[in-house]
Amino acid sequence: MTLDELNRAPLAQAQAMLAGLYEHSDWIAAQALAERPFKSLAHLQYAMCRVLDAAGREAQLALLRAHPELAGKGLVVSSLTAESQHEQKKAGLTDCTPDELAAIQKFNADYRAKFDWPFIVAVRGPRGTGLTKAQIMATMARRLQGHPDFELQECLRNIHRIVEIRLADKFGIQPGSGNQVWDWQQDLARHSDPGFAERGELTVTYLTEAHQACALDIMQRMRACGMDEVYIDAVGNVVGRYHPATVGARYLLTGSHYDTVRNGGKYDGRLGIFVPLVCVQALQQAGRRLPFGIEVVAFAEEEGQRFKATFLSASALTGSFDSAWLEQCDADGISMRSAMQQAGLEPAQIASIRRDPQHYLGFVEVHIEQGPVLNELNMPLGVVTSINASVRFTGSVMGTASHAGTTPMNRRRDAAVAVAELALFMEQRAARDGDSVATIGQLHVPAGSVNVVPGRCDFSLDMRAPSNAQRDALCADVVAQLASICARRGLAFTLNESMRASAAPSDAALQGRWEAAVAKLGLPVHRMPSGAGHDAMKMHDLLPQAMLFVRGENSGISHNPLESSTNHDMQLAVDAFDYLLQDLAAPTS
Repeated sequence: MTLDELNRAPLAQAQAMLAGLYEHSDWIAAQALAERPFKSLAHLQYAMCRVLDAAGREAQLALLRAHPELAGKGLVVSSLTAESQHEQKKAGLTDCTPDELAAIQKFNADYRAKFDWPFIVAVRGPRGTGLTKAQIMATMARRLQGHPDFELQECLRNIHRIVEIRLADKFGIQPGSGNQVWDWQQDLARHSDPGFAERGELTVTYLTEAHQACALDIMQRMRACGMDEVYIDAVGNVVGRYHPATVGARYLLTGSHYDTVRNGGKYDGRLGIFVPLVCVQALQQAGRRLPFGIEVVAFAEEEGQRFKATFLSASALTGSFDSAWLEQCDADGISMRSAMQQAGLEPAQIASIRRDPQHYLGFVEVHIEQGPVLNELNMPLGVVTSINASVRFTGSVMGTASHAGTTPMNRRRDAAVAVAELALFMEQRAARDGDSVATIGQLHVPAGSVNVVPGRCDFSLDMRAPSNAQRDALCADVVAQLASICARRGLAFTLNESMRASAAPSDAALQGRWEAAVAKLGLPVHRMPSGAGHDAMKMHDLLPQAMLFVRGENSGISHNPLESSTNHDMQLAVDAFDYLLQDLAAPTS
C-alpha cells in the first residue's frame, strides 16, 4: 500500500485500506479521509487525532471501552482483533507466569473500578519493539494514581501511538533513521556515574569517568558517520566537522549537550547530537557535499550539576568563559582546573576555541520539548520562537518562632505562611501573561518543628518570560508583593539575585526554515517559546539561532527517568533537519 494509492482510491476502498487502525472504531479513519490528499503518514495521523478530539467525550469513552484488557479474558479465548493479539503477544502477555497474570488482572480490576474503562497502553512502546511485562506493570501502578480527566487523555494518547504503529505496518514503512537515533541514545545511556549506575539511574556529570566514556563513544559515532574531523576541545566538547563542497565555505553549527542532571532522562540534549549525525551519515553514504559544511558539537556541560557554571561549554565557544570558574570546587573539593587536567584537557587553550561568527551560517538545535504542550496537542514537532528570559533569587523571610498552641492566630509572625502567600500570588500573576512562569522550587523552614510557628523560611524564586521586558515586569511585581506581604505581617526579608539570562529570540530566517521543513512533512506549524534554557540560548550571543522541539511522552516529563520520545517522532525530526539542509543548500534566485 502507498500513500498515493490511498489518496487516489475511491472513498469506500480508502476506508477499507485503513480498517482496523482504531479498535472497533473505523469511523475515525473514515472521517479523516475528508482531508485527502495527505502529504505524509504524519499528516494522516494528525488528521485522525483531530477527528477524535472533535468527537467529544462520549465518543472517546466508547473508543476506550472498545479496547480489551491486557492479558484479560479476551486474550485467553482469542476474541481480540488480530492487531491486538499481535501486539499483546509481542509484549509477552501471551506468556505470563501465574503470578504475573494474577498481578496484571488485579491491576486491570483496580483500574476499571476507579476509572470505568480499561487500562490502555501502547504495548509496543516508544521503539515499536515491545515493552517488557515489568515495564507494563510499572506503568499500570503509576497511572492507577492518576486523575480521571488526565488519565482519559493519556489513554487517548496511547491509542494514537498504537494507531501510528499499525499505520506504519499497513504501509510497510519503518522509521529507519528514527530507530537509529533511538538506539544510539539507548546505547549511550549505559554510562552513568557511580552511585547511580548501580541503581539503574542515569547521571553523567562533567568530566567524570562516565562523562569521558560518553565523549569517546560520541567520537567513535562521529567517525563512523563520516565526519572529516573529530576531536575533543579544551573544555571537553566533542566536535565533528563535515567539510563543504568548496574549501573556505561557511559551516552550519549544530548540536546539544551530553551531560545529564542526576537521575535524568536519556534524550535531553543527546537527541540534538544524534539527529544531525544521522543526516551527515546519509550525505556521506551518498557521496554528497553541500555548499556549506556541517559542524556538530556535543557540548560537554550544560546542566551545571558538578560545578556552578551552567553553559560552561557554550560559553567557551562564544568567548565568555569566566576563568574564575576554574577555581570552583565540586562537592569532593576537586577544582574545575584539576578535573580538566586529570581528563587530559588544557585550560590554557580555552580562549582559543572561541568561534569566529564570520565562518558560520548560524546555530540550530533539535531538542526534546521537556514539557506537555506538544504531547497534549498530539503534535510531534514544534518550532521555537524564543528561549525565555529568566531570573532567579534566593531569599529568606524572618519572623518569630513561637509555640503553635499558645500563640493566637492574630499575633503570629509566621514566615512560612508569608512565603506560601507569595507562591499563590506568583501563580496568579504569571498566569496573566500567558507564557510567563513563576516558581518557588525550594521552601525550607530551618529547624522546623510540628508544634512551632515558623520563625524563618528560606526559599527560591524562578521567573521566566518570552522577553526581557515581560520578565522584568513580572519580577518587579513579585518583589513588590513580597515587600507588601512582609510589611503587613510584621516580617523582615532578604532577597539575593543568583542568575539573570536574557531572552534569546529565534532568528527569523532560520525559524522560517524550520517552519518550512515542518510544513513539508504535512504537519501544522506550531510556534512556541522555550521555557527551559538550552545551549542555543548561549550561542545566541554569537550567532543567529533557532530550535526545533520534538514531542516527549509521559506528558513531556524531563529531567526524569520517564523522559521518552518515540522512533516515529525522531524520524520526523531527522526528516525536518534534512529538509532544513536542503533548503539552505538550494541556490538563491
